[in-house]
Amino acid sequence: MAILPRLRPGPDAFIAQAFLGDPSEQEVEAACDRLALEGEYERLAPRVWRFLADLLGDAALASDATQETFVRAFRRVDDLPPGTRLVPWVFGVARNVSLEARKARGRQRRRLAEALVNAEVSQDRTAHSPEAALLDREALDVVERALGKLSDDRRAALLLRLDQGLSYDEIASAMGWSLAKVKVEIFRAREVLRATLDEYRSGGES
Repeated sequence: MAILPRLRPGPDAFIAQAFLGDPSEQEVEAACDRLALEGEYERLAPRVWRFLADLLGDAALASDATQETFVRAFRRVDDLPPGTRLVPWVFGVARNVSLEARKARGRQRRRLAEALVNAEVSQDRTAHSPEAALLDREALDVVERALGKLSDDRRAALLLRLDQGLSYDEIASAMGWSLAKVKVEIFRAREVLRATLDEYRSGGES
């Protein structure tokens, strides 16, 4: 007699079990959610790891937090309300894991600083030169220090926007905020970083 393989928290065994009988609408939706999450895992896991590494400032801790994120996601996906979008929901789970796992803010990674500096500085630079490259590296250092001034939530929202490319609406879903709050928090975060960069520029020109 054939025996269904016992899989990790993926959809196959769940769907087979659900459809051996007469599944309810909720069971069908849960099976589809599991199937979608399983399909997203390989693509989404590196993004979640990067998000957690930026928040936690520790690669090893981010790896543990990523694993915990997906353990929780697979455990809870059956109970998702209909229409829930998986990607922002998983980032919301990751954010909650990071809040629990954070031992210290630690060092800030350069990815977010690069995104801001590229947006704010590159339009003013007509040609690449050793002097421009040096100024870029100095600007990155300045912006990285400015990131430490942001609250955890504000930094998380900015990371989701600039590094992960989520829409404001998706960030609202991930953070559990209103759309208006997302816009305000990201605007204020940008203002802090821009002010720091402007101060660096004016200091460099004097």
